[in-house]
Amino acid sequence: MASDRFCLTCGVPLESDDIALYMKLISRMDRRFVCLDCLGRRLNCERDTLEKLIAYYRQSGRCVLFR
Repeated sequence: MASDRFCLTCGVPLESDDIALYMKLISRMDRRFVCLDCLGRRLNCERDTLEKLIAYYRQSGRCVLFR
């Protein structure tokens, strides 16, 4: 399904980290995702905060979504 590779809200192409963070924070069951900017608006936080979370999960090596 190609539509799952674009932001549901604004239509920008998604990176694998965008999808992984959405699945980690919102729902692993969803198949349509939003970009970091739209996720930040939804969660009322800055994109920088979300990028730091991605880095944390990658460094920890404990979350299979970020391997």
